[in-house]
Amino acid sequence: MGLSRLAALHGVATSYSPSPDVTVSVPDDTVIAVLAALGVDAGTPADVRKCLVAAESRSRLLPPTVVVWAGEPLPPALAGLPPGSTVTVEPEPAETPGHLAGRPPAPLSMRSRAAAPAAPVTRPPVTAPGSGTSASAAPAASPLAAPDATPAASATSPLAAPDTATASAPAWWIPPPHGVHRIHVRTPDHRRATAVLIAAPARVPQPPERSHGFLVQLYSLLSARSWGMGDLGDLADLAGWAGRTLGSGFVQVNPLHAAVPGRPTDPSPYRPSSRRFPDPVHLHVESIPEYGHVRDRATLDDLRQDAAALSEAVLNKGALIDRDAVWELKRQALELVVEVPLTPGRRAAYCDFLAEQGQALEDHALWCALAEVHGPDWHTWPEALRDPRSPGTARARAELLDRVDFHCRLAWLTATQLAAAQRSAEDAGMGIGIVHDLAVGVHPAGADTWAQQDAFAPSMSVGAPPDAFNARGQDWGLPPWRPDVLAATGYAAYRGLLRGLLARAGALRIDHVMGLFRLWWVPEGRPPTDGTYVSYDAEAMLAVLALEAHRAGAVVVGEDLGTVEPGVREALARRGVLGTSVLWFERDWAGGGRPLAPEQWRRDCLATATTHDLPSTAARLTGDHVTLRHRLGLLTRSLEEELTEDATDTAEWLALLARLRMLPEGDGDEEAAVRAVHRFLLRTPARMTGVWLPDTVGDRRPQNLPGTWDQYPNWRLPIADPEGHPVTLEEITASPRLHALMEVLRPRKPHTAPPGERRP
Repeated sequence: MGLSRLAALHGVATSYSPSPDVTVSVPDDTVIAVLAALGVDAGTPADVRKCLVAAESRSRLLPPTVVVWAGEPLPPALAGLPPGSTVTVEPEPAETPGHLAGRPPAPLSMRSRAAAPAAPVTRPPVTAPGSGTSASAAPAASPLAAPDATPAASATSPLAAPDTATASAPAWWIPPPHGVHRIHVRTPDHRRATAVLIAAPARVPQPPERSHGFLVQLYSLLSARSWGMGDLGDLADLAGWAGRTLGSGFVQVNPLHAAVPGRPTDPSPYRPSSRRFPDPVHLHVESIPEYGHVRDRATLDDLRQDAAALSEAVLNKGALIDRDAVWELKRQALELVVEVPLTPGRRAAYCDFLAEQGQALEDHALWCALAEVHGPDWHTWPEALRDPRSPGTARARAELLDRVDFHCRLAWLTATQLAAAQRSAEDAGMGIGIVHDLAVGVHPAGADTWAQQDAFAPSMSVGAPPDAFNARGQDWGLPPWRPDVLAATGYAAYRGLLRGLLARAGALRIDHVMGLFRLWWVPEGRPPTDGTYVSYDAEAMLAVLALEAHRAGAVVVGEDLGTVEPGVREALARRGVLGTSVLWFERDWAGGGRPLAPEQWRRDCLATATTHDLPSTAARLTGDHVTLRHRLGLLTRSLEEELTEDATDTAEWLALLARLRMLPEGDGDEEAAVRAVHRFLLRTPARMTGVWLPDTVGDRRPQNLPGTWDQYPNWRLPIADPEGHPVTLEEITASPRLHALMEVLRPRKPHTAPPGERRP
């Protein structure tokens, strides 16, 4: 009982329910190990009692981080303050543009309504932060505001329009501008508390209109100019073409996070070294302005010929995409490019980027430089270098200054090309543009875990519990963030991560969005079945997400497939986070499991026929995905049983499409069936409809086959035609099959009458 109470106080589950009628107890050893990773010693009953006494006797006036939503009731931590308490909200300098311009932020002071009201006082005008004008309704910087004062608006800020007081908030509360602030509380009995205050808009931005777009793994999209894999130049080109020619509203890509270097590099984009910074392997080298001024043209020409040979091998000789070989060529070219002096304007832009990214970029670049010398696993480095703040690391930074600058420069160049891709999408008329992908975690040996060691739980890995699809559970090999450290630091690492990703995006897809609420932690050395759930402060995680998305004007899509805790989808929808609906999973499970009619689908979602982890639509319709898994020994039943069940499932969907008259060509026409599937998606109320780019040319191969490692070339396949022959971006855009499919989704322009003709 004591261990369960202690676990509950720290958000650690002692049981879980894989289905509504089943409850599974978590082993005590797992609970003890997870508590240890959170800094709580529960190794013996005496330790448990000691920690319980300490935890239950600890009284906090405020939690480390407090969330207030625009126009909504105050959280209990503020609404329940003793009458007469003084509350001061102090904007943090980094959150206040006016402060950066030299004007210090003005604090907002207020007092909760006292039991015995004092005489009101006159409040002088206050200069609004960053505005240079007075706001007569704003409170004075002094904490002597009248205890029974009437509602007052907050000082305005360029970050967002102020929210006026509502009936849901007490009269004394002065809503601060959207942002991350410090809140100071002093009670009448002289208790004091300080916390981070996240003032968030109630919802993230929404898509401007219903739209369709492409989903693509960028590395798989080779053009005639690629260096062996798709790059940001190809992404910009695809977005510009799709927006102008097809009326597409977005292009969603895989995570472009920085990978852990080495040979071989982990090809999965979902296990990166850093989620904060992009990988320069995605650079289109020739688009860098300094490229044209490199003096050693002979070496550049040789590198380009080698890159052309890489592309030739992938496109025409059956070779897999070789990220390591691509990076070796690009690295050599970039070494020459960065030797070219920057023009004054480019130098100023680079300096602005360095100042904007600050310590986080310096740490990332230093890790990259140290990895070149000591290898990609920082746990094996000399002990003095394992601490990013040690004197030994400081000396190494000075010794490797040129390499640190090289990696900083690459981060800047990649960020500028990401921004260029988004501009290309916007210029082509896309309402959203590039949808970036946020992986659920990072590699345990990478840059993020080195730079933010205190924020990650030691000896823990994120995964998934056993379920109907995987009785052994899953261990993804990703160390989780500690929820207590996130809260104590005001979610600084999470804020920085989101801000960096959203700065050059039209939208963000969050992989396994349920991780904002809880994650399945697996202790090192134990099977995934011996893990447990650890809860996060979902209010704070969503508030930071809403704030950063609001600042960037970006849409947010959550990947909420699989096991989802009750209430999670509702909480996400309340905050405007779109879900993900995949056709084959949309069934009326409560009513017999029949395919869900299009009008019954949810509106606030991205609707697709497949994802990078699932079979292509052609493979699903033909059953090719079953025979592939049979070939690799992944089936748990006979091939005949699996094929029969799969054919029954597909037949039910085709029958529904036929009843809805979406399959006029009849059964047996694969291309017609693919078009019918997308007609169905368009019939749903979904705000966004995603088309898997390989589906447009009949590719049958999945980009990733879960459950495989070296048995299948995950994350290394170029887009191919039905026969498996790779196709280039140029061939894709000219494909009759693509244009026939996209004709289904192309927005119809309203009829415009010629001059002098009256419309009927």
